[in-house]
Amino acid sequence: MVKVLAVTGYKAHELGVFDEKHKGITYIKKVLEKRLVSFIEDGLEWVIISGQLGVELWCGEVVINLKKQYPNIKLAVLTPYYNQEENWNDARKEQYQNVLQRADYVDSITKRNYENPSQLKLKNQFIVEKSDALLVIFDDDKPGSPSYYITYAKARSEKSNYEIFYIFPDEIELAYQDDLEQW
Repeated sequence: MVKVLAVTGYKAHELGVFDEKHKGITYIKKVLEKRLVSFIEDGLEWVIISGQLGVELWCGEVVINLKKQYPNIKLAVLTPYYNQEENWNDARKEQYQNVLQRADYVDSITKRNYENPSQLKLKNQFIVEKSDALLVIFDDDKPGSPSYYITYAKARSEKSNYEIFYIFPDEIELAYQDDLEQW
């Protein structure tokens, strides 16, 4: 049973999303919600994200909305370092702060500002170690930032019963097609 689920995926720019009004976000969120509800109904207690722009922040927003229906689900935001939003634009900072303020637990893994990429590696390792499974939006044909989490998750799954659950692009496309059919 998965009680603590780490969730990650592409950063917004890796998906070509530069505006929160992009219609693709709606379908990513729908698929995340569907998957999370399934985990929650099977006993999920915590969702962990690092708060990076894109899939992780959208997941945070989905979890916050799911709290209305599932008040026992909790959101943890474990940032890799202090002030990760420092160079983001104001709209992104506001979105980030909104998720942090409504999360159940917020902490930084390295207790300092950004110094070097090893802090990101440490974040990936730490979150995989603190979770029971990983849910990742990923496309085998498009490696990117999720690949780093997957590396640690695969290493852990070889030594334990750690599971990796994938959301592939066709699942998001299917949500889009379902929406079209309802019109």
